[in-house]
Amino acid sequence: MASRTPSPTADRAARTAAAPDRAAAGERPRRRLSVDERREQLIAVALELFSRRPPEEVSIDDIAAAAGASRPLVYHYFPGKQALYEASLRRAGRELAARFEEPMEGPLSERLYRVMGRYLDFVQSHGPGFAALLRGGSVAASAGTSAVIDEVRRAAHDQILTHLAVPAPSAGLRLTVRAWIANAEITSLEWLAERSVPLEELQLHLVQEFVASLTLTAAREPALAVELASFFADERPDGPSGRLVQDLAGLLAVPGILDALTALAAGTPTAGDAADPADAADVTAGTVDEGSAQATQGPAEAPVD
Repeated sequence: MASRTPSPTADRAARTAAAPDRAAAGERPRRRLSVDERREQLIAVALELFSRRPPEEVSIDDIAAAAGASRPLVYHYFPGKQALYEASLRRAGRELAARFEEPMEGPLSERLYRVMGRYLDFVQSHGPGFAALLRGGSVAASAGTSAVIDEVRRAAHDQILTHLAVPAPSAGLRLTVRAWIANAEITSLEWLAERSVPLEELQLHLVQEFVASLTLTAAREPALAVELASFFADERPDGPSGRLVQDLAGLLAVPGILDALTALAAGTPTAGDAADPADAADVTAGTVDEGSAQATQGPAEAPVD
């Protein structure tokens, strides 16, 4: 009696014969990923999940399912979710830092406007995970994640100073740049929570805040003021700086503001200023002395008929 069990040769032949049918149906044989490719795939999938949800709401099972992998396979590449989160954050950090790179062409405020457009686009697309981290409320925050964020801040700081092209940036200028970066983070995260203004309006607002801060710093540093002259000379009327100056000029047209500012600049007391405290004391003392003298003299004598 013949055996009903197919031989290995016959089984291979059957699979070979079925291969054209699978190809005709549009199926492609799965390519086995290399070690590096699988690791990069897991990082990309994890970053996508962490971008849409706070890290504490994402599990290893979620990452495995999204990657089409098993839980043990994820642990084969990463010891735990924290390691995978930090790896995905490092990739995101490199991408975010790269968004501050901009060709040294055109007016400075317009370059910063393009940079902030890319920055805010990144913040918007990676909102929940980065909001939790930057606000310090994430259980996944660690020394490793903080180091990544600090690297991004340093990259932004260095890029902005490069665009300013100041030969020897002072401590005051460096502080201004760092303070503006921190303000951009806080403001953009507040925008994520409320979205109270259009994104383009926030983009313009942040750039104009930098121009205003730079101008204030230059008012205190003569060397920077010289650089600021060439900065404004390169700006265009329809750019962020030009629109800021036009807004300020419109503000000066409000009745009373120009006069008040002129008085402040000249050091002249305005109508609302209180009298000098010493003068007020002298007046008060004079009033008291006159009253005392009248009390000593007594009432005035009645006229004699």
